[in-house]
Amino acid sequence: MELRNLAIIAHVDHGKTTLVDELLKQSGTFRENQNVDERVMDSNDLEKERGITILAKNTAVEWNNIRMNIVDTPGHADFGGEVERILSMVDGVLLLVDAAEGPMPQTKFVTSKALSLGLKPIVVINKADKPDARPDWVLDQIFDLFVALDASDEQLDFPVIYSSAKLGWAVNDLEDDKKDMQIVFEKISQHISEPNLDTQADFSMLVTTLEADNFLGRILTGRVESGTVKVGDNLQALNLETGLVEKARIAKLLMCKGLEKINVNTASAGDIVSIAGFTKATVADTICSEKVSTPLEALPITPPTMSMTVSVNDSPLVGRDGDKLTGNMIAERLYKEAETNIAIKITQSPQKDALEVAGRGELQLGVLLENMRREGFEMTVAPPRVIFREENGKKHEPMEEVQIDVDEEFSGVVVEKLGKRKAEMKAMVPSGAGKVRLTFEMPARGLIGYQSEFLSDTRGTGILSRSFLGYAPYKGDIEGRREGVLVSQETGKSVAYALANLESRGIMFIDAGVDIYCGMIIGENSKENDLDVNPLKGKQLTNVRASGKDDAVKLTPPKRFTLESAIAYIQSDERVEITPKHIRLRKAHLNINERKRASKGKL
Repeated sequence: MELRNLAIIAHVDHGKTTLVDELLKQSGTFRENQNVDERVMDSNDLEKERGITILAKNTAVEWNNIRMNIVDTPGHADFGGEVERILSMVDGVLLLVDAAEGPMPQTKFVTSKALSLGLKPIVVINKADKPDARPDWVLDQIFDLFVALDASDEQLDFPVIYSSAKLGWAVNDLEDDKKDMQIVFEKISQHISEPNLDTQADFSMLVTTLEADNFLGRILTGRVESGTVKVGDNLQALNLETGLVEKARIAKLLMCKGLEKINVNTASAGDIVSIAGFTKATVADTICSEKVSTPLEALPITPPTMSMTVSVNDSPLVGRDGDKLTGNMIAERLYKEAETNIAIKITQSPQKDALEVAGRGELQLGVLLENMRREGFEMTVAPPRVIFREENGKKHEPMEEVQIDVDEEFSGVVVEKLGKRKAEMKAMVPSGAGKVRLTFEMPARGLIGYQSEFLSDTRGTGILSRSFLGYAPYKGDIEGRREGVLVSQETGKSVAYALANLESRGIMFIDAGVDIYCGMIIGENSKENDLDVNPLKGKQLTNVRASGKDDAVKLTPPKRFTLESAIAYIQSDERVEITPKHIRLRKAHLNINERKRASKGKL
């Protein structure tokens, strides 16, 4: 059976996982009467809820005696570490682009990696059935992007397919009969070459993903780069920096068939396989024959650009929701995450009482914390901050390319707000239907906390995409949140009468009857200073009052925070308390006197 290995590149919500669904169905992977979920490749709960791909996953389809290993890659730049590893396993890419939006920054980020590796692209212009589709304009944009990314002449001569993954058709030309997706299989077989690897050499494989299985232990996945391997072989794991990691005997060999992993006895160069039997080997290690002495070179991974401090939950309400509370439990979970996710780095804080978690962006760090709270962890998180570098004695900071699609009427406020955040506008072009596309270069720290503000300014209609550009000289101070907060000076349950009186001071974050504690943030002050308030104060009782009159208190619905918006909202002297059931904002120092001493630098 012939072999093809390919990855699918696409921006968030351009239809990548839906396309894989259709290829699986039309290749006969599923029985006709089989009940299959939508977006079947998004197996993670968070992926299904948010409609984004977070983890890279691979599947395999068989068509006309050709086995096609297809890797579904994340579309968001925050999960780029997944993408960079996956590209080392494939020989070509399917570039999927929305027929209305065209190539977006995340598409550019991953495509540049693919083109630099010499991978051949096949372009799929998806959602061609949309009323606002403009496939000719999108094709021009893709060609311009390839030229800008220094694509070779061979890569510029890419085949184009027009499709609607949702409706299950793909065609060479929009005038053709729209019935199925056979043309996609044909183009893959014609334009992506078979792996040209040596099957006679000693066995070697670079580990690109790592999973944990309750029965098999570590499962290491990668492409066989040379030779053959069979169950029972004695192999070794080598690391580029430390040399020999361990020796082990292969207990299981697994290969994808559709969505399942099946047991196989042998695999040879070009196959994407999963190996069980090792206990220490990890991502970027080389699994090889004992005759091999030099490990394979792993692709360099773009370093983390943002970090945050995670510590134990020390609030008065600790332990009410979760069962994983200690620093050791939190550290063990974070180090386990860093082992499988090489884009995340974990270090001890200077005071040794917390952990510094570094990653690609707010979304990646937010997804990690969301997974932990669902597992029963309680923790306290400090605001995110970018990672600076020292170059030639000068301070440098990470820069982002930001692309914004917005209605023309909102473009002015977007330009004004981003200007205050040190953004430089590089392009402003009409994108049709009364919309305009703005392109900026700006410091990554200028984007912290901007997403919710952006959605408010654009009435929820704007689309903001970003990708990492590199490091540049420090751009100067950026103004943070201007408003102060309302801080509780009492511990107990909030009282409706007290909250009603406080509404004139600002926006509330809590309802009546909620457990609160001294130092907890219960609202946003309308002025710039922080204000200590008493949300427990009840109405003074007198013997002259009408029955039922006190029940007439009506409160404005409070402002609710998601985990990411809470982390983006807090300032340097504030923290987010995360538990399985609650997200609370609080001051770093709960005691009012400690806060005063800290503000004067005496603590």
